[in-house]
Amino acid sequence: MIRGYDRVKRALDIAIAVPLFVLTLPLQLVTALAIRVRLGNPILFRQVRPGLHGEPFEMIKFRTMLNIDHERGLIDDVSRMTPFGLWLRARSLDELPNLWNVIRGDISLVGPRPLKMSYLGLYSREQARRHDVRPGITGLAQVSGRRAVSWEDRFRLDVQYVDHHTFVGDLQMIRSTVSSVVKRDGSGDMEATMPDFLGTENNEESPTTDPSSSLRT
Repeated sequence: MIRGYDRVKRALDIAIAVPLFVLTLPLQLVTALAIRVRLGNPILFRQVRPGLHGEPFEMIKFRTMLNIDHERGLIDDVSRMTPFGLWLRARSLDELPNLWNVIRGDISLVGPRPLKMSYLGLYSREQARRHDVRPGITGLAQVSGRRAVSWEDRFRLDVQYVDHHTFVGDLQMIRSTVSSVVKRDGSGDMEATMPDFLGTENNEESPTTDPSSSLRT
């Protein structure tokens, strides 16, 4: 079902993302140079993530981890994360290139966060509804505690957003996100990333064999 707001949501994304991308270009340049000096190349982290209806797109962020190096024992997220990378994440500076994804139409400013492609086959049918809208840079889960929110609560909030998103609600979440970044709410933990989602226990609603087929309309 196409909600009335969905017809203008894209216009809101462009109206905010384009000037914000231009205004943050100097900051992005400084961040890129700092990453080049502290972490080396590549500067950008690129990964395929599921978008609207689970269709894949390439998400871009600033890199926050060292490259994999088996000889030095840099093989997992914990060993590859550095204090500098955590500093970037705590201030959400690594997310700035996401604005280009918004401009391209891959994601929205507000919506469920795009997660790993490998999670598609682990969602229940209810959880998979998070892909009924474009993913976003921020969403209900992010303004409700960022990584402090459990996977199950995060997906519940994602589906709640799918069913009840509004223009005023999106503006409030954008404002709340800016406030959370400034206060660094939910970013004080020292974990490199959230633990992987392994599926919901006792889930009677199994996804289809082809996970992406249940996400397309």
